Amino acid sequence: MVDGDPRISDPQRVRAMAHPLRLRLLDLLGMEPELTATECAERTGESVASCSFHLRMLAKYRYIEPGEPRGREKPWRLLSRERTIVPDFDDPDSVREVSAFAELVVDREADRLRRWLAAGASEPEEWASAGTVNTSSFWLTAAEMREVSDTLTELNSRLAERFAARRDHPARRPDGARFVHVFSATSAESIDSEEA
Repeated sequence: MVDGDPRISDPQRVRAMAHPLRLRLLDLLGMEPELTATECAERTGESVASCSFHLRMLAKYRYIEPGEPRGREKPWRLLSRERTIVPDFDDPDSVREVSAFAELVVDREADRLRRWLAAGASEPEEWASAGTVNTSSFWLTAAEMREVSDTLTELNSRLAERFAARRDHPARRPDGARFVHVFSATSAESIDSEEA
């Protein structure tokens, strides 16, 4: 991010985030205002040394920053809760890295959704019935698809903003609240598919 811009296209920054543990650490820091490497290790099952290394790499590429020291403990916090990974179409490395990153995110979210669906029978009905999987298909121009994508991005941002205080102030979390993930995407049939 430069000057608060959450859009990221630099291939090195994208590559630096495209690691399963780093994405998990960013998830954890999205749940809590600050966490130490030790707290991250407890939650991931990784070693403190591994978490510390990956936290430092996330800091090097400006995804996180040191928090307020707690005695000898050194917590970390997100620099921004919003990140939009977009390719710079003038840079083939950027296009390649953003594409690889998007594939990793889709696989990760699909795995998360599969685990949620598999656990459905053991979840209380109020939780099992609260989740959703929606799909829609229609004919659009590229400009209209951009409008749909922008609308979904705006909606996700508004939802994140609405519940942001619960992250920073755990006392504001209602009893029984869980950390919930929202994943949205738009895609179009490829030109080859249209000809088939």
